[in-house]
Amino acid sequence: MQDDIGIQRIDHIAIAVEHLDEAMALFERVLGLKAPHREHVAEQRVDIATFTLGETAIELVAPAAPDSPIAQYLAKRGPGIHHIALEVRDIAAAIAALRARSVEMIDTEPRAGKEGSKVAFIHPKATGRILVELVEPVR
Repeated sequence: MQDDIGIQRIDHIAIAVEHLDEAMALFERVLGLKAPHREHVAEQRVDIATFTLGETAIELVAPAAPDSPIAQYLAKRGPGIHHIALEVRDIAAAIAALRARSVEMIDTEPRAGKEGSKVAFIHPKATGRILVELVEPVR
């Protein structure tokens, strides 16, 4: 079944944080990590910092607007692990394969992600309350 979705690897684990600079400083002080990538993703109204760890990454996600989905998430649940992201070969094909199985999607069409990637989220109702993001990186 995994093959029809085209999952390649875990792309990143996303952590929702209230203040990006403070969270980055914490990760640097506690874990000795430095974020080589920082970006504002306008479409999702978030600011992110990415710590690369081998083939995967930790992504800190902070609200860039008070009405962003991350701001709403933080208000309801507080800081913590937000989602797991899986790299796929072809995001449109992955979405189609999941929809063919009647898997509930938040995004039925890919949207813009960091560094020019395409992303889509599987609804947590379909995955045991775990938010899963599909990521097709720029190749």
